[in-house]
Amino acid sequence: MTYHGRFAPSPTGKLHFGSLVAAVGSWLCARHAGGQWLVRMEDIDPPREVAGAAADILATLPAFGLIADAPPLYQSQRMAAYDTAFEQLREADLLFPCTCSRSQLATSGGIHRDGQCVTAGEPDRSPAWRLRVPDVEVAFDDALLGPQRENLRETVGDFVIRRADGHYSYQLACVVDDAFQGITDVVRGQDLLESTARQIWLQRCLELPTPTYRHLPLVLDGEGNKLSKSTHALPVDPCEPTPTLRRALAFLHQPLPSSVTGVEELLAHALADFDPALMPHCSGSSVT
Repeated sequence: MTYHGRFAPSPTGKLHFGSLVAAVGSWLCARHAGGQWLVRMEDIDPPREVAGAAADILATLPAFGLIADAPPLYQSQRMAAYDTAFEQLREADLLFPCTCSRSQLATSGGIHRDGQCVTAGEPDRSPAWRLRVPDVEVAFDDALLGPQRENLRETVGDFVIRRADGHYSYQLACVVDDAFQGITDVVRGQDLLESTARQIWLQRCLELPTPTYRHLPLVLDGEGNKLSKSTHALPVDPCEPTPTLRRALAFLHQPLPSSVTGVEELLAHALADFDPALMPHCSGSSVT
């Protein structure tokens, strides 16, 4: 099967350096494998989205030489597919409605287990819908971090598929769209490693293929915190992409001689010597 990779940002702000590293890493892996690199806009959480952020991200990527092989897929236009997956799970009796609040679940560490709600349903309150999670251990080999194992009942319990406000969860939308786009390899940040076991379990429930996963180290600020839009990480400057792209490649252990200039030349040199096995394992501060 032809390698299909993807970069899937959420439009909660402009593209910052940490997200650029993830985009460059996924692009390098796809191009190294002679495969396709796709972009998916994960715009299914309107309360968190920033107006204009999606368009800004899509305009910024080409400035760094990251050009997708197909038009972007917008999750906001995929509701019918999520409805179908939801009904498939419900017909298989894998879903149940739940009005338990976080405070009500506090006594169990915030984890909902065994399909047993801690409170009776409230007729005047819209429920969330959770996936029943059995006592099962999900194991997978991360291409960068090695063997991973997680008992979903103990770590996350019955997790939300559709929120009380009607919005579908990231986990469901991601799984459905990875299958729809034929994604064979997921390259993303280590902050999403904890989502992988849930997504693999959902893939099994929906009888969908499981891609290979590679979780890249996170870019940290001077205080050891992950760069993120929620902490107001500064956006990258598409008007001067070369220095920032060089920093991103260096962070991924792809340093280049100073004689190499220009975005296309930087990417070409990095790709010529690229070895996915030599990518860093541990998160660290941005290269200066």
